[in-house]
Amino acid sequence: MARKDKAKGKAEEIRGMAKERAGDVTDDESLQARGKTEKSKANLKQAKEKVKDAFKK
Repeated sequence: MARKDKAKGKAEEIRGMAKERAGDVTDDESLQARGKTEKSKANLKQAKEKVKDAFKK
């Protein structure tokens, strides 16, 4: 299950990066902000998974 969660987190991070860059290209500050927010949430989820893995060892 951990691999699945990690993959979801990475996919969310990539989506966030894409939104942020699309906002940069179109000068849409709202889209940039949503992209940054999604990317941050994904990074937090990935960090949580890393901590869980560290305690399993």
